[in-house]
Amino acid sequence: MNWREWVRDVEVEPSLYAADFSRLGEQVETLLGAGVRIFHFDVGDGHFIPPITTGPIVLEAIASLIHEAGGVLDCHLMVDAPERHLAQFREAGADSVTVHFEACPDLPAVVGLAREQGLQVGLALNPETSIEAAVGPAVEAGVDVVLCMSVHPGYSGQEFILESLERVRTLRELLPEELLVQVDGGIGPGNAAELRAVGARLFVAATAIFGHEDPAKAYRGLVRAVA
Repeated sequence: MNWREWVRDVEVEPSLYAADFSRLGEQVETLLGAGVRIFHFDVGDGHFIPPITTGPIVLEAIASLIHEAGGVLDCHLMVDAPERHLAQFREAGADSVTVHFEACPDLPAVVGLAREQGLQVGLALNPETSIEAAVGPAVEAGVDVVLCMSVHPGYSGQEFILESLERVRTLRELLPEELLVQVDGGIGPGNAAELRAVGARLFVAATAIFGHEDPAKAYRGLVRAVA
């Protein structure tokens, strides 16, 4: 399967970075029951971003639960030299990996290695990265998704950077139609519909879902907001 087969009209991806790890399996099951298809799995190495976050051991612990329910795992590698980690994340259950433009001086090589592992590939752009400078390399490398970071990567709960709305619009205008636009950071009911209107199809939400007393209800509310 590939991104086009995974994505319905739009998809809200709960970011497991903000989950309650003492109840991770329970929360994943609850969200699967609410209709989640794609889970976002954030990986930080303490170098590319300050915090060290979750890794392949945690991914492996939940992968079968998600796959058996028909879900997929979208792994966001906020790491230096992501090519060093592709095989272990694939073995742990990743279906797609997103690497950062800023961490990939040879993007085609990284994409090629990911394809050899049978992975779908996304390309993330930090808020300060030029959209225009990244679009050509993204297309030439053959990625499936371009992720517009709407916060500075690293920490959950940050406020949405308002300029991101125009960045998403520009991405959608410049990219071929078959490439999906994803947005991550500060996403909630107050801005999701606007982002959908300018071309986003994939919405990563962390605190907006897991910071709610009922994550399933929060997820369904975001789905309604972008429908």
